[in-house]
Amino acid sequence: MRADRLISLLLLLQTRGSFSARQLAEELEVSERTIYRDIQALSQAGIPVYTIRGPGGGVFLVENYRTSLTGLTAEQIQALFMVNIPQPLIQLGTGEALKTALIKLTASLPATRAKEEELARQRFYLDWESESSEVYPVPYLEVIRQAVWQGQKLHIKYKPHFWAEVDQVVEPLGLVAKGNAWYLVCSHDNHLRALRIDSVIEACILEDHFSRPPDFNLAEFWRIWLARTAAEHPVYPVRVRISPALVKELPRLMGNSIRHTIENAGSPNEKGWITIVLNFDTLETARSRLLAFGSAVEVLEPEALRISIADYARQIISVYSNHSQSQ
Repeated sequence: MRADRLISLLLLLQTRGSFSARQLAEELEVSERTIYRDIQALSQAGIPVYTIRGPGGGVFLVENYRTSLTGLTAEQIQALFMVNIPQPLIQLGTGEALKTALIKLTASLPATRAKEEELARQRFYLDWESESSEVYPVPYLEVIRQAVWQGQKLHIKYKPHFWAEVDQVVEPLGLVAKGNAWYLVCSHDNHLRALRIDSVIEACILEDHFSRPPDFNLAEFWRIWLARTAAEHPVYPVRVRISPALVKELPRLMGNSIRHTIENAGSPNEKGWITIVLNFDTLETARSRLLAFGSAVEVLEPEALRISIADYARQIISVYSNHSQSQ
């Protein structure tokens, strides 16, 4: 649309000072002739823009001229202020410059738009740190985003474990992107939690609205949640050998995050089996879940789990063997 292009042209001149008509045409993907028509339209609207021909010339704004960002839509403001400063830019030394730029943008917003900037910050948070490059499917992300933004309750079903399924109505407070994984921060029965969105198998926006906790801060909650889950979540690593048939099913059975582990596994053996490490909460949890995979998985370490699974297998064989003999 021409209105959007005129605003983009004006912002380019404000941020960089001057352009040649050719440079503006390349930036905005139009012809130079269109650029000159746009310049004329800005001038007729009272914007102090002028051109100088020849070497050293170009398109300029009168020095010190500034305009508020009235051209930004609500969706554009939401997108802009979802961005927090990633660690790589801080390490590069440009994090402070980006922070200052965002502050200047905030200051130039009209009062009617400034509120939307704060709403975006309280509902969306980007945590750039990630150990995986895997992109997880999130088919209900847009539905959840709408519920978060509109302050409406969500009816969701999700699978937090291998075969468990949870059905809840939650109050969606915010979205967090950690690397390539999305999390829904929500409240259920006055209990706050973070839920991986790739575990959601159904999501529906309800008509009921809810009141947000007045002191809720999304970024602060996320930092506390990460620290608490890391401290409270015990890890029981299990080294296993997996059959080719089970490898194909693991993302469905254990969640898409397992793909990264599979991709980084060593070369398969002559039968196509790969060796990987799976993390569980306890020996008991590992045993119950790995037993369900039958002969498609072999526990290599720890030895205590290997012995325990073998003992359970013998007990099962004994039960069914005795049953067959009694027939």
